[in-house]
Amino acid sequence: MKNFVYNGQPSRVVFGAGSLAHLEREIELLGARRALVLCTPEQQDQAQLVAERLGGRAAGIFARAVMHVPIETAREGRDEARRLGADCAVAIGGGSTTGLGKAIALDSGLPILAIPTTYAGSEMTPIYGITEGGLKKTGKDARVLPRTVIYDPELTLTLPVGMSVTSGMNAIAHAAEGLYARDGNPVMDLMAEEGIRALARALPAIRRRTDDIDARADALYGAWLCGTVLGNVGMALHHKLCHTLGGSFNLPHAEVHTVVLPQAIAFNGPAAPEAMSRIQRALGGAAQSSAAASLFDLARDNGAPVALRDIGMKEDDLDPAADIVVSNPYWNPRDAGLAQRGEIRQLLQNAFDGIRPE
Repeated sequence: MKNFVYNGQPSRVVFGAGSLAHLEREIELLGARRALVLCTPEQQDQAQLVAERLGGRAAGIFARAVMHVPIETAREGRDEARRLGADCAVAIGGGSTTGLGKAIALDSGLPILAIPTTYAGSEMTPIYGITEGGLKKTGKDARVLPRTVIYDPELTLTLPVGMSVTSGMNAIAHAAEGLYARDGNPVMDLMAEEGIRALARALPAIRRRTDDIDARADALYGAWLCGTVLGNVGMALHHKLCHTLGGSFNLPHAEVHTVVLPQAIAFNGPAAPEAMSRIQRALGGAAQSSAAASLFDLARDNGAPVALRDIGMKEDDLDPAADIVVSNPYWNPRDAGLAQRGEIRQLLQNAFDGIRPE
């Protein structure tokens, strides 16, 4: 047994089909009177339903959330919250909306109630990301951790299969890297493996029948577990790659995680054999297959993209991307700094071409 330090995150989770019905109670428990509802432009209908449910407690709707949280959007949201006299934010949607809520909370201290409609998992973390000048900067701050999270599988029934799969792969990435985190611990290892297992079970079922409420609940359960891992331990090379490709080259967040994950796991595999065994066991992969190959197969076999060229990456951008990654690397079980620039460049090439790891 290795030595470890574990700090639990102070958040409240309300889970179950129909749990949106508890929204008013949860706002009351926060002591809030005027909630600003956040969403993307595409989710205004859901945001309107939330605002109607809140009635007089709804200060308004800010439907400007976008990927990677541009600093300009964060400032607009903060200013709108102040103008309307909001004393909390309700973020309904995926990682983009939760990220906007976090950016507002970072500056204003407003408590966040998150209602996830994807499997991003960021609602369980004190991690924020803001893009400024073409670079995505991330950090950790207790102020941005949502105080309450309502997981209602009924709100995910209309999430398209493609988005469901890539969002689920995004969540799996948090758990996979958590298994070899420098500050990992046995509690997070258990949650990571169970989270991967739940999502690996749920995604094929959702592809078979998009309105399978049990599969949707499994996926949200997995997202909760994987997001909790992300919020408690540090991430490594995979997340550095995705933050670079998303923030600097504006690639879609969940799709980037889906494509890069098998390649990053293949790179780190030799340095983290115990983590690879746990990942492979959770995926239920064939004995002769690797964790990286099984992750690739999970994405490909459920219709998700597996090549960067298919999600908008230009081959000419692979070199500058590699330079950004190695110039300021995250901690990683295998060195991924300047000396490994050639290997990181090859990793990106494999991801660009969609090559299945061995």
